[in-house]
Amino acid sequence: MNKLLHILGFICFLSCGSDNEDYTLIEEEGIEDTQSENPLLDFSVPSNFPDLTYDVSQNPPTEKGFELGKKLFYDGQLASDGVVSCGFCHIQSFAFTHHTHITSHGVDGLIGRRNAQPLHNMAFMNEFTWDGASTFLDSQPIIPITAEVEMNETVSNVLNKLRDDPNYPALFAEAYGSEGINAERMFKSLSQFMLMMVSANSKYDKWERGESITFSEQEEDGRVLFQEKCASCHAGTLQTDQSYRNNGLPLDPQYNDMGRTEVTGLTDDIRKFKVPSLRNIEITFPYMHDGRLGTLEDVLDFYTDGIVQSETLDPIFTKPSGSIGLEMTAEEKSKIIEFLKTLTDTDFLNDQSFAEF
Repeated sequence: MNKLLHILGFICFLSCGSDNEDYTLIEEEGIEDTQSENPLLDFSVPSNFPDLTYDVSQNPPTEKGFELGKKLFYDGQLASDGVVSCGFCHIQSFAFTHHTHITSHGVDGLIGRRNAQPLHNMAFMNEFTWDGASTFLDSQPIIPITAEVEMNETVSNVLNKLRDDPNYPALFAEAYGSEGINAERMFKSLSQFMLMMVSANSKYDKWERGESITFSEQEEDGRVLFQEKCASCHAGTLQTDQSYRNNGLPLDPQYNDMGRTEVTGLTDDIRKFKVPSLRNIEITFPYMHDGRLGTLEDVLDFYTDGIVQSETLDPIFTKPSGSIGLEMTAEEKSKIIEFLKTLTDTDFLNDQSFAEF
């Protein structure tokens, strides 16, 4: 609960704090005067996607805002050691995950307790992080910036470093039409960069949109099996119903991570974590909230043979007989994995507009 209150309090700071006079000036004068020098980016919803959850009209991505957000994303100054940037744990070629580590590594080699989640299609998500501690994309970066085992910094210190930097004052002025570096502008710029991270051109997307794409026999069999055995949680185009569920992972005593209940305080949320999107799942290993499973084969083996009973275990894993686990043969698992590979979006993974300078 403390984590959620912290985020809510900071949202109030962003919208109500005295540090926001410069942003008021932007809304009244800057955008109209500098539109030709700072054009809006083409942000459109793919035809097979759901409606946006982020109100883009309140923070439309612009060329300069996106570039500023990109520079901030890859800048170690956002961390206390000057090294650990957002991009340190979110590597583009692996769908912006920290694939080389089971759980994320932060300043001074400190190790967190959760695996870095991929960054894509965030404009369509209701909440963020494994436990939903952030309900607003603009405020989400506060969590890693201030976490002791991640970036271990304060927002005020970050702002002071940016103000003292020889490059940032001009970049903020270019992005917002007037001078001034404040929290609202910083977080809106990061959001503009992340909003453009739309992964929507996988083989599956092209198939779903009715383009000239045909699945192989293995892929099509896997798609049908996936709909039968997996899609109740990994639902729709986003490959997640965005719910929080206890999928039966044994509790790891090293982390003692209780999941969603740490935000809500509800006993019904013990050991529940957000259902992750499966987009680009082929290259976002390791898997689960603590990265304990290394391969997709390991994941499917867990769902047939590794689930443990607990009071909040999702009912979907309990069979009519009372036993737990999903029923899948080795051949069916192989076919499902072939389907999951159709969710890989190489265009997104190689898009140079997101690459580090």
